[in-house]
Amino acid sequence: MAEITLEIEGMTCQHCVMRVKKAIDGIDGVSSSDVSTGSARVVYDDSKTDGSAIEKAVQEAGYKVKAVR
Repeated sequence: MAEITLEIEGMTCQHCVMRVKKAIDGIDGVSSSDVSTGSARVVYDDSKTDGSAIEKAVQEAGYKVKAVR
């Protein structure tokens, strides 16, 4: 298992949080996500997905990934 924390721009409300959470949780290999306004902490199986796939899902949901830790 691996873990990634993303700083996300453009999230301003609970609707944004739910949209990002749904996008991240839809990725095969993600076991849990903790999303709040401006950030997301994701635990995932690195044999099934990677950080770039998670970033892409956030971007496709309409938000900008500012930083990855």
